[in-house]
Amino acid sequence: MSMEPDEILLDAEERMQKAVDVFKDALQGLRTGRATPGLVDNVRVNYHGSPTPLKQLANISCPEPQQILIRPFDQSIVTEVVKAIQTSDAGMAPNSDGRLIRINVPALSTERRRELTQRVGKAAEDARVSIRNIRRDANKHVDVSEKSKVISEDQQKTAKDDIQELTKNFETQINDQAKHKEKEVMDE
Repeated sequence: MSMEPDEILLDAEERMQKAVDVFKDALQGLRTGRATPGLVDNVRVNYHGSPTPLKQLANISCPEPQQILIRPFDQSIVTEVVKAIQTSDAGMAPNSDGRLIRINVPALSTERRRELTQRVGKAAEDARVSIRNIRRDANKHVDVSEKSKVISEDQQKTAKDDIQELTKNFETQINDQAKHKEKEVMDE
């Protein structure tokens, strides 16, 4: 399918932005030494047979810097929420009184900080791979458009340069986010 260079660039840019957004969401779920709702927001809870993000089922707050407080809207799912947090890779132990769930967020050990830094690196690499795959697809669209004479060879070269520039910009965003998160993990 041949497309105009502007359409190809816009599509690539939107898809690359989505890859960055997915990466940012992944970083939010990584624990530093401080409690934040983002640590448990996306934990999936079995709610009436379907895995549902915790943030849709409960009010999540941090009354203290080292504590997360979860108030499920439906009291009957408290045990399901506890089970979901225990089985998630968040590495936290929830305490429940039957209606509220409290999670104490302990300081991180040096070993755990290194583990988290490696997870940040892996998530960043996955995001960069997604962006490169989008670049490859966009370049293929440009080649097809040139072969079917929708665009000239000059337009093809310009479009590929623009796609490479987009790729660099989004990879830089990912690298900056990863550095910031790694520093946050190591400094807390």
